[in-house]
Amino acid sequence: MMNFRIAIAILSVLIMGTLVKAQYTMHKMISVGYTYQNQSFGEVGGKLLFLKNDDVIYRLGGSAMMGGVDSKFAIMPKIQADVLLNFQKDVDFYHSFYFLAGAEGTNKYIAPKIGVTLFGLLDLTGGYAFPIGDTLLNGKEMKGLNINFTLNIPTVFIHDMFK
Repeated sequence: MMNFRIAIAILSVLIMGTLVKAQYTMHKMISVGYTYQNQSFGEVGGKLLFLKNDDVIYRLGGSAMMGGVDSKFAIMPKIQADVLLNFQKDVDFYHSFYFLAGAEGTNKYIAPKIGVTLFGLLDLTGGYAFPIGDTLLNGKEMKGLNINFTLNIPTVFIHDMFK
């Protein structure tokens, strides 16, 4: 019965989301980066950027974190949500940097994070990861300091580059 209620709730949100005519524009991005979470991981994925004006920007993303943990190759799926903020007015160069607040989660940990981003393209964030239950990755606990360095490449840029 509970699964049925959850399914109806998710379906309702999706239907209402398509009926609402929001004034947000969406941009697709490819992201590549580096994550330190008790180990070094490379990261490849995609993000969706939503904005109404350039003061507040929302991003949702998913990626795969890949790296060696205790001499074994490991892959973790990751989802993330970010809010980019810059309320600076009367600037010559349209909002070159943004403050970033968000969270990321994998099947092993959840990590709130803060940081800065340059044009929304180059991110430097840090946070603290909290493990989910007793989950281990190749015998190693994924908790503690979390550092991310990410390059976000708009797909429009890639499309225009090959014209």
